[in-house]
Amino acid sequence: MVPQLLRFGRGEHRVVQLDGLDIDPAGVVDIAAALAPFPRGPNPNYPGVRRVLREADTGAFAYACALLEACAPYIGGAFDMDGFDLIEASFSIVTTAPDRLAPAQRAPHVDSADPRYLAVMHFLGGVAGSGTAFYRQRSTGIEAVTPATLATFVAAARRESGTLAGYIDGSNAAFEEIGRVAAAPGRVLIYQGALLHSGIIPPDLPLDPDPRRGRLTANLFVKGH
Repeated sequence: MVPQLLRFGRGEHRVVQLDGLDIDPAGVVDIAAALAPFPRGPNPNYPGVRRVLREADTGAFAYACALLEACAPYIGGAFDMDGFDLIEASFSIVTTAPDRLAPAQRAPHVDSADPRYLAVMHFLGGVAGSGTAFYRQRSTGIEAVTPATLATFVAAARRESGTLAGYIDGSNAAFEEIGRVAAAPGRVLIYQGALLHSGIIPPDLPLDPDPRRGRLTANLFVKGH
């Protein structure tokens, strides 16, 4: 396994990149395909389809647990946590055309204002040219929200949403990109959900809901303690 600790922005926010995990991404794609088709939701702001994993999804849930077990030393080391609890695990595929995005989907987002809430993203298939980017909101200077700044971030994002079009890729008038990580099959990213971030969705990316053809990722959320 090849770990890297990246730091982005004025806050030097930590992002862990892991390559070479002993988990075959092609095998996980097979697991995901067996659960297809995926439904919309449960998060209406996600621009695609998402299948939440339950313990009854034995193969998929076992994969999610194995992924977290492999990531555990890096979660503890990079984010000073003694342990964590799984909040949610899912397979996700971006399927919404750029001209069909809702205003909130055109801007970077956050998953939680809790600094102990972490995202674990596993790039699986259909990710060529894609990745994840991190941002600073220009009007407020916010790179990571806190409970005290969440309302400020949301209010500014709503005011500025009319200036945005399509999937964000790089800096624009409202947001400055402070770092990005390219996707690669099998690559894992771990970061605080409070960081402003967005998927990198290039214009030629297939927006196909089939797990064997679309941009398939596993998205796990954990809360550290």
